[in-house]
Amino acid sequence: MHHRILLLLAAPLVAICSAAQGGPDAKRFIFQGDSLLEVNQPSRAMQKYNLAVGLGATADALAARARGWYYQGKYTQFLADVNRSLELDSLHPQANYQRALYASRTDDHAATIHFTTRALKRSKKPELQRQTLVLRGTAEAASGRSQQAISDLKLGIADRTDDPAAMKLLARLLDESGDLQGSLDILEKLCAILPDDIGNWSNKGYELNRLERYNEALATFDKALEIDKDEPVVLSNKAYALLQLDRDAEAMATVNRSLKGDASNPFALRTRALLYLRKGDRDKACNDLSLAKAMGDGANVDSLIKQHCAGLEPKR
Repeated sequence: MHHRILLLLAAPLVAICSAAQGGPDAKRFIFQGDSLLEVNQPSRAMQKYNLAVGLGATADALAARARGWYYQGKYTQFLADVNRSLELDSLHPQANYQRALYASRTDDHAATIHFTTRALKRSKKPELQRQTLVLRGTAEAASGRSQQAISDLKLGIADRTDDPAAMKLLARLLDESGDLQGSLDILEKLCAILPDDIGNWSNKGYELNRLERYNEALATFDKALEIDKDEPVVLSNKAYALLQLDRDAEAMATVNRSLKGDASNPFALRTRALLYLRKGDRDKACNDLSLAKAMGDGANVDSLIKQHCAGLEPKR
């Protein structure tokens, strides 16, 4: 009697083990589903994913179908499948990445970091590792963890140029950390792959200004101005480069064009103030410095005010 019971129990146990593996057919259906998603055929992809899940609700199959739900914006179904996948395998790389992607979408940076960290513990596929590192780096940057973000983004981006958003973020973080050359290297790549994006040229010129490579900066700003000849920030930064090269008349004309487009730019006001000081027009210089300070102290004008404007009242 006991022997018969053990045999009866063994059959469903074998079926369970078989379902947990899914087999080669399930892998084939998942591959087909992923290929269909890549060519924007989500309905046909879901048919393949459902076939894979039908062969066994494994962590792989559920994570794959979750990709299809996410692609279609069906987040309730997505969460159901991805959470089931994680219940079966808490360190499943794809499921953790998918869950992190959803957390990132809702600006839950702590959860994004948590799930990407779990994904990386067992991830072996280079492309998934790269995507996960970039996702974690982005969340770390948003959380103020700049050094960790720089490390992850560098590893995730490597020598690739197919993720401009991540490249721009890394360039900004490197600039803020004082790695000006590192930031410039990335901006040069961005200018090459997105030559019509004025922001890339503007940022590259700004970095060259910071490196005191003013002639190169001028050439870069001129490239930006070919896209928009009246862009105020580019004109302001170009005026600063001209100032440093003692081309004062050109600098004054350029900074006035910048202020015509944006009268509240404290950096442009500071540049014009320095030009006025060179001309000996202290009143106008101090008026611009006072306005720059009122607009925000990002232009670092306090020391100039103390040096040149003691006892003067700004003119309105």
